[in-house]
Amino acid sequence: MKVLLLLGLVAVALCEPVKFVGDKVLRLTPGSEEHVTIIKEIGDKIKVDFWRPDSADLVTIGKTVDIHVPAAQLDMVYTILHQSGMEVTVMLENLQAAVEAQLDKRATKAHGYTKYNDWATISEWVSSIAAANADLISTQVIGNTYEGRPMHLLTIGKKTGSAKPAIFMDCGFHAREWISPAFCQWFVNEAVTTYGTDSEMTTLLDSMDFFVLPVFNIDGYAYSWSNDRMWRKTRSPNSGSNCVGTDPNRNFDAGWCTVGASSNPCSETYCGSSIESEIESKNLANFIRSNKAVVKAYLTVHSYSQMLLFPYSYTYDLAADHSELLSVSRGATSALTSLYGTRYTAGPGAATIYPAAGGSDDWAYDLGVRYSYTFELRDEGFYGFLLPESQIQPTCEETMLAIKYIATHVLNNPY
Repeated sequence: MKVLLLLGLVAVALCEPVKFVGDKVLRLTPGSEEHVTIIKEIGDKIKVDFWRPDSADLVTIGKTVDIHVPAAQLDMVYTILHQSGMEVTVMLENLQAAVEAQLDKRATKAHGYTKYNDWATISEWVSSIAAANADLISTQVIGNTYEGRPMHLLTIGKKTGSAKPAIFMDCGFHAREWISPAFCQWFVNEAVTTYGTDSEMTTLLDSMDFFVLPVFNIDGYAYSWSNDRMWRKTRSPNSGSNCVGTDPNRNFDAGWCTVGASSNPCSETYCGSSIESEIESKNLANFIRSNKAVVKAYLTVHSYSQMLLFPYSYTYDLAADHSELLSVSRGATSALTSLYGTRYTAGPGAATIYPAAGGSDDWAYDLGVRYSYTFELRDEGFYGFLLPESQIQPTCEETMLAIKYIATHVLNNPY
């Protein structure tokens, strides 16, 4: 009996979500090569979680670094930083409190557009919104995840019986970026509820289709709800390692694993065992390859940093369509800023945020999808990945303006 009780307690302990009591998020500003080296050494030798940039390898002079430091490592990290004379700001004083404060104190499990919804709720929402808007929405499954969850894709647009140019948009590449899937859900609802009253949206849906993948990394997203709010990667095992998961945005055929990505399975930027080693990556890539004739834009939604990025990230070379991509991104960010004054930076990924190989946006562009963009939504680090639910609506409202700007440009500039 005692053994059974002990096994039961162990099982409960294994299911308990990770707690972050006393953990802090620090913002560092490296002002010299020595500071950069110190941050990289902290990343190598102490268990800290890089929020921005994605890994220690990407730290450069003058660009702020946000790191999540567990309570047990704080004294050591503070000692090292104090001795270095580096500028340090505490962004989140108590990470666990921020995790708990992110969700409004509402006891409802029902789906909502101004709350974060778990995967089961999103999956049910896909069925219900499609059934309620059969004239504008159809759904399909483009494949299953590693853990067997169906990857639902919604096609939104007026059914004309013939092929139309399309925009592919995905959310939820990185599990902990919860504002991203919230935006895809908002977009779908906004599209169907404003069709017929909003002239711009009506024109877009009459003339184009939107392929929307509300959550790409479903296994990781589910795990970030059940076990570890800070989980980033997929949930596939890695041969020869106890570390789980691959960074799906380092897993595509775009300078794969050359820069800003790691071949170490324990790294948050692990590129995978091979190009498209992750079934989720392969499912997405296969769908876009199969629909290459109609997919004219690729939009992938991440957080955080308030940026609108375009190719390239795996090289500092400018894309062939650089001037047009820059012009469109500036128009889109200007439209976004017009609503609440939220400032975005626009530019090519490598130069604007950091070099990173294997990204889906670069892959899509090299495939021939000219208008390829990555959104990094709110904020600039005050809440980071823990953007409160109270900010979902304004974030989604302003982002809609940018998406509609890009979509209208794509529609008016066929290729």
